[in-house]
Amino acid sequence: MTDAWLIRNAELINENKRLHADVRVRAGRIAAIGRELAPESGEQVIDATGLWLLPGMIDDQVHFREPGLTHKADIGSESRACAAGGITSFMEMPNTKPPALDRDTLEAKYTRAAETSVVNYAFYMGASNDNLEAIRALDPKTSPGVKVFMGASTGNMLVDDPEVLDGIFRDCPTVIITHCEDTPMIDANLAKAHEKYGEDIPASEHPLIRSREACIKSTRLAIELARKHGTRLHVLHISTADELALFEPGPVASKRITAETCVHFLHFDADDYEEKGFLIKCNPAIKMASDREAITRAVAEGRIDVLATDHAPHLLEEKAEKYDKAPSGLPLVQYALQAAIERVFEGKLTLERVVEAVCHAPAILFDVVDRGFLREGYAADLVLVDPNKKHTVTRGEVLSKCGWSPFEGTTFTSSIAATFVNGQRVWDGTKVNDVVRGQRLAFAR
Repeated sequence: MTDAWLIRNAELINENKRLHADVRVRAGRIAAIGRELAPESGEQVIDATGLWLLPGMIDDQVHFREPGLTHKADIGSESRACAAGGITSFMEMPNTKPPALDRDTLEAKYTRAAETSVVNYAFYMGASNDNLEAIRALDPKTSPGVKVFMGASTGNMLVDDPEVLDGIFRDCPTVIITHCEDTPMIDANLAKAHEKYGEDIPASEHPLIRSREACIKSTRLAIELARKHGTRLHVLHISTADELALFEPGPVASKRITAETCVHFLHFDADDYEEKGFLIKCNPAIKMASDREAITRAVAEGRIDVLATDHAPHLLEEKAEKYDKAPSGLPLVQYALQAAIERVFEGKLTLERVVEAVCHAPAILFDVVDRGFLREGYAADLVLVDPNKKHTVTRGEVLSKCGWSPFEGTTFTSSIAATFVNGQRVWDGTKVNDVVRGQRLAFAR
């Protein structure tokens, strides 16, 4: 495979600047950035005139279902969808079967990813009411962070013991990332919905069951614990305007408490339940148009630091069940970057801010070594975006194992022309190079 490239005449979007330049890639790294670089022996030249060159997206929140749930997704299949979508690195959640609650289970996931992932990878350790000692013993160089479900989750991963929760925030050696929803409030709301609708609860009730009050109560608790112990806290998938006042705008590097939202909260709102139904059922729930607009503004001003996916695939037959059985989660990685960039064409975000939120901020927040930026000497994780080639999503092109996308029928203004992982072209605009293998992310801690 070729890993010697000269990408010419691209518009580089990097560190809040735009630059028309060439990029030389050698031995998996960015060897040079400059104007009118002369081709060298052995290089494959790409004319990127009219294209944007971005650092590869680092998705800090995905569910790839391996081990234990591979009938709907696995690391290999979902990494291929990442490559097609311009995501060059992912950080995967621990709520698999078995859950990643100890070192051996965590390392087994790394072993599997080394065999099958076409993009770079990392795996969170999970928290439970029973594994505080394993969290204390975690080597911070081996995982991006510890995931704490402060709301209902898969298996033994709801941390609802106050003493354990306090101990995790006190003693965790890495960033703590949290899913914040208050389970007792959700259970009470669900009971009321059953009284009203029986088993036929409509999708439109989901944001009332997984309510904004449940979100803000749990987020307040996480922030209170983080401030008490000086914990480095990252709150995932903010879904309400109500939570935004709990976070401050400003550079991610200067914060101890940061926030993430996801592309579907910028794209869909409660009006879409009528058409999409349980296809867009997710936790926390997609809420009102006013929430969508407020969250988008919060990304624009840097109050929300990271934009990710919470990619969580399920089969269509599972989504076709009634409310209680229809699982929550959407497959998103293949179109996440295009969905984010669509907000640029709408005038709601700048391209520079999108790059900061999907590339730079995750790299800084998780101390990722040599990725997330277009810098000489850094890993050549690159994405070429064609801003002039529209792309209408069809089911037949979906690479996630679940075989569908909530974006089907959507026409994006841009398309992903190429994706490079460690200097190897893994996506050429039409197909994935299955020979490419990503690398384990390293953390400078």
